[in-house]
Amino acid sequence: MENQTATQLFESLASGIRLDAFRLLVKHGHAGLVAGEIASALDIAPNKLSFHLKALTHAGLVSVTQEGRFQRYRANLALMLDLIAYLTAECCSGEPGQCLDARAASSCSAALLPPVSTVTEPKP
Repeated sequence: MENQTATQLFESLASGIRLDAFRLLVKHGHAGLVAGEIASALDIAPNKLSFHLKALTHAGLVSVTQEGRFQRYRANLALMLDLIAYLTAECCSGEPGQCLDARAASSCSAALLPPVSTVTEPKP
């Protein structure tokens, strides 16, 4: 991922409503939600939500498919994981043992972190 792409993704999430909508869609995984369900869950007017969903879709963080009269939105989980990988690619300068304290203090799911077996003890 290029720096410009990462910047655009973060800019698209810089709105509280967009961040809430994206996190809600991540929670629902591949099933996604129709726009009305998102609006109801976030207690936001559908026309206001539409503006934010369009921005997320334009950034590539969300995809939309037509289902009859409804539009179903899904988080682009692969792109989200690419962004996480971009942020952590050079963590601790390639010495993951230096990050053990940060890993223990993090609320990040262990499933998203490198396996502990690949993490070595810090050098004295």
